[in-house]
Amino acid sequence: MPDRCAAENDDSLFWEQHVCLPLSLDADIGELERYARPGGSYVSVNVGYAPTSTSNTRALLEHFRAAIGRAEHLVLADGVEDVDAAGDHDRVAVAFDLEDAGPLGGDLDMVAEFYAAGVRTLLPTYNHRNAAGSGCLDSVDEGLTRYGRDLVARMNEVGMVVDGSHCSTLAGLQLCEVSSDPVIYSHTGLRAVWDHPRNITDEQALEAAATGGVIGIAGIGIFLGPNTATLDAMVAHIDHAVSLVGPDHVGVGSDFSFDLDDTNAEMSRNPALFPESFTRWGPIQVVPPESVLRLSQALADRGYAPEHIEAIIGGNFRRVAKRTWKSPANST
Repeated sequence: MPDRCAAENDDSLFWEQHVCLPLSLDADIGELERYARPGGSYVSVNVGYAPTSTSNTRALLEHFRAAIGRAEHLVLADGVEDVDAAGDHDRVAVAFDLEDAGPLGGDLDMVAEFYAAGVRTLLPTYNHRNAAGSGCLDSVDEGLTRYGRDLVARMNEVGMVVDGSHCSTLAGLQLCEVSSDPVIYSHTGLRAVWDHPRNITDEQALEAAATGGVIGIAGIGIFLGPNTATLDAMVAHIDHAVSLVGPDHVGVGSDFSFDLDDTNAEMSRNPALFPESFTRWGPIQVVPPESVLRLSQALADRGYAPEHIEAIIGGNFRRVAKRTWKSPANST
């Protein structure tokens, strides 16, 4: 059990909208217990992106769900009531997300299957164009495809949250046009604060907020500044987002990678495979969970009202889940 002296002293729910474990069957699910705190936490864990096959995603979900079921301080979150119950017992509720439509294998029926297995959020594209649309690193932005629009409609039917992170600017704006449920950016920065291609424009933030969605601020150093992986840097992006869309549409999606060393090693071995905007500052730095869990105090020090702090650290993403998630039996 983590030392709770390092966690927040308040008992509000903490909602972490995106983290990454190694996409392998020997991944240590116990790392998620670093989010344990009074008041409980929710953590969304990635289970696949562009290169991940449908069969691999199925296997990862089976492995992660079984491991969570055996963990003392973790609990599977099929519904918001499970998140609330975890909070009542200071436990960490866990569900899953997909960072690309690729693991669907082009089959929209997989949305319902993955939802039943605990996937609650999906990003249509991961950096580069795929069957669903354009990504944020594409030189030509063609927005969503017909398949991408059909995918959003299917996600709305099932109860899966639509996420614009990694999508192109136009694709993100079009998600907000076609989705009948809130659109979020689970892990991003604001381009007005730091001009990085993975960050979103003010227009994207405003349109997502207009759907009832939430902008989750990442803790990736290269998205916050020149590899500035500090809580203060996260708060600077939160400040801008709040000034733009209000405190009811901002949250946390730190994108903490428990396999960050592997990613940095791959970048070092094969720098040509990564864009200059990712490699120019050396090994990527990320704000760790222990620092992110101090966000309440950091916001209080900036003069944020208690009700706004509660909304930002958890209440806003919980609201989106409450509105969007459906019981698996009613999601097809």
